[in-house]
Amino acid sequence: MPEVAIEVKNLKKYFRNGDGTVKAVDDVSFHINKGEIVGLVGESGSGKTTLARTILGLTKITDGAVIFDGVDMGKATHKQMKELRHKVSVVFQDPAANLNPRETVLSSITRPLILQGMSKKEAKGKAEEALKLVKMDSEYLYSYPHQLSGGQLQRIAIARAVAIQPQVMILDEPTSALDISVQAQILNLLLELQEKLNLTYLVITHDLNVIRYISDRVAVMYLGRLVEYGPTEEVIGNPRHPYTQGLMAALPILNPRDRDKKKDMMVTEPGSLIDLPKGCHFHPRCPYATEACREAFPENVQITPEYQVACYLQQKN
Repeated sequence: MPEVAIEVKNLKKYFRNGDGTVKAVDDVSFHINKGEIVGLVGESGSGKTTLARTILGLTKITDGAVIFDGVDMGKATHKQMKELRHKVSVVFQDPAANLNPRETVLSSITRPLILQGMSKKEAKGKAEEALKLVKMDSEYLYSYPHQLSGGQLQRIAIARAVAIQPQVMILDEPTSALDISVQAQILNLLLELQEKLNLTYLVITHDLNVIRYISDRVAVMYLGRLVEYGPTEEVIGNPRHPYTQGLMAALPILNPRDRDKKKDMMVTEPGSLIDLPKGCHFHPRCPYATEACREAFPENVQITPEYQVACYLQQKN
């Protein structure tokens, strides 16, 4: 049996909004095995980033649990949280916005290490090692962010993340701000690092082609709920949930011979977390919605031990 790195149990994160409540993450459960790459997809406003922030401990949990390395983060002591933060790192969407423009690359990479108690000399050595891992020369340590390209900045952001020697990395849209050719280079670099350092990734992205290329499993979110979770080949190749089917239909057709084939597109606008419909959140956009869909959110159906779908259609099959 594979060893679990992160387990999310019935996780909820609610925000107060005037007289109402925004259910940004609502009763989400899944797990990520050690050494695995999991992709988290969904439209804007689906709750992906809030879920990631809650897993990181940057946002307080409303209910449920996030268990990392056997420790319940909601009940962890200060000492346990300090140890856990050494094991998790994050790479953000826009590296230029997350690197201090007044600090050199060396300062940006070494600051987290020094805060963890490492000496400046040792931290500099770790920074040089991290740059080698991302295939950059050590001379870039003395550059400022404005002197670097987008691809170089993202490599620096990845170097800063791996410098603390984490077990888990959360990558929030790691390639969306880059040119296509540079995207491919960064994705290949991430795969190399994952294999070399035995890292576990949670990759948040809108780009299903990125997920298809890099991930082992895919988690699909819609308006705070996890609607489908399973092996990449199965979810991408044969999606079971109508929302996932709609996301796949939105992908451009690359083969000219297939361009005359009819595609079932989602034609209505995405819903809002501020005004959630009763029942299944997707039923106002779903061509297969029934009265049951409008009354209550469906329970998860376990297609296999590693594949779950929250849809009444699957309960009938």
